[in-house]
Amino acid sequence: MRLALYQPDIPQNVGAAIRAAACFGAALDVIEPCGFPLNAREVRRVAMDYGNGASPRAHAGWASFLDTLGAARLILLTTAAKHSIWEFEFRQDDTLLMGRESAGAPDEIHSAAHARLRIPLAPGARSLNVHVAAAVALAEARRQIGWG
Repeated sequence: MRLALYQPDIPQNVGAAIRAAACFGAALDVIEPCGFPLNAREVRRVAMDYGNGASPRAHAGWASFLDTLGAARLILLTTAAKHSIWEFEFRQDDTLLMGRESAGAPDEIHSAAHARLRIPLAPGARSLNVHVAAAVALAEARRQIGWG
């Protein structure tokens, strides 16, 4: 299983995603450009010592990242999705993709996704922090495939 971040804006969220990926046994991909260097102090501070367990693999852009997917399904987490993560059957080789904190994912990424999923929220709630959403989705995927 892989977690991918599309052009992240906030270094602390990448640090938190490193921790979540390490804790859930997922590889981590970062699709550049980012709004900061991946070795930024803020990334390292939040990731703590988990960086060794899920060191992010940087990709120069969207096309470069797509070249690494092979036959794996690309699952986009988006507040615009009709179906929830509870209704979806995850597989071990899925790649969970998170959009930018400031802008989500562009149409080209929505079109490339095998599935677009949302996390059900309480009425009136707009969205979770991107790294919190990633951790929720990873936990559900791991629960379904019987890991842990």
